[in-house]
Amino acid sequence: MLQITDAIAVPDEEFAWAYARSGGPGGQNVNKVASKAELRWPLDASPSVPDAVKARLRAAHPAHVTVEGEFLVTSQEYRDQERNRQRCLEKLADMLRAAATPPKPRVKSKPSKASKRRRVEAKRKQATRKADRTVGGDE
Repeated sequence: MLQITDAIAVPDEEFAWAYARSGGPGGQNVNKVASKAELRWPLDASPSVPDAVKARLRAAHPAHVTVEGEFLVTSQEYRDQERNRQRCLEKLADMLRAAATPPKPRVKSKPSKASKRRRVEAKRKQATRKADRTVGGDE
């Protein structure tokens, strides 16, 4: 069971694992050991996660979603398969936690009268400074 928040938990049965030879550290060991872990999770079919969180996850990480609608996470950081498996789960949990918090709505604001006045005064001062640089004109 992958615990995301108090309300969201994904059972291990929803995950499909695949393993491949890694290109990471390990010397000649990488040629004979399948240490790269690949986690596939059916995003659309999962009843464990609310639809709003799924939509935010899909929008935030479109490159992780396959054509079949599976969410794909890989790891080949470590030399052994189990640590790469754990890293895949950590990555997915971090992504889901970020998607679980709804974005803060933007509060419209407008500049104060004093800031408008300062802006206009700064523009006037800059224009005067540039005008003072010019040489006599057409004489």
